[in-house]
Amino acid sequence: MQIFKFSASGNDFVIFDDFDKKIKDYSNLAKKICNRFNGVGADGMIVVLKDDEFDFSWEFYNSDGSRAKMCGNGARSVILFAKLNNIINKNSAKFKTDAGIIEGKILNFLDKNIANVCVKLPNPKKLSDNFKELNFLWHFYDTGVPHLVTFVDDLNKFDLEICKKLRKKYDANVNFAKINNNEIFIRTFERGVEGETLSCGTGMAACFWANYNLDNKFNKMKLVPKNKDILHFEILNNTIQFYGIVKNTFIANYFLT
Repeated sequence: MQIFKFSASGNDFVIFDDFDKKIKDYSNLAKKICNRFNGVGADGMIVVLKDDEFDFSWEFYNSDGSRAKMCGNGARSVILFAKLNNIINKNSAKFKTDAGIIEGKILNFLDKNIANVCVKLPNPKKLSDNFKELNFLWHFYDTGVPHLVTFVDDLNKFDLEICKKLRKKYDANVNFAKINNNEIFIRTFERGVEGETLSCGTGMAACFWANYNLDNKFNKMKLVPKNKDILHFEILNNTIQFYGIVKNTFIANYFLT
């Protein structure tokens, strides 16, 4: 089978289409293909499927084989994949996910395999009032998947053991964020990967939304994940939109075993 590898702000994905549904077990394939030692290596795997109503639908799998409702950076990547593979003949797409219908567009190409891609995320949902735990104040939002957010004055306070405890207790991703004027710097522990990733689109969205709902009513901000890329976030009609660079890093043949 032919696979495509994409990177979006340090988040990497293996993407392919399975219009004829020849593959029987996506979860097991995700564990194999995302393995960084014996497979291709990726944070997640995206399967693009036919859809009678929208441009396409997807199934998203984390590297541990678990299925996720949504992935912000994955959504940006799959739009570029669809364009490069003539699944869409325009620069915009509307596709179906387990979190609902996602819309996005390619703003411009920087090279034939590199583009600025924007997506509109599902309306954030507040999952609980703010609460204190393990000496941090936490905000809890669903931006397609659940995210815990705490604001700190030093990102070195990011603690893997705290992240693991809260991820297990609340079945959520865990974000440490630092605000600097109109920028938010962020480190994210992602469930499904079960470790820190270089970037997380829905995690950045949760930090952006949590900050907006505090006293800082910035409806436009720059978000900077661990890989140091700059993502641009904006609130339009109570909906989060964000954009940044997506790269198709390689195309390869993968042999199913």
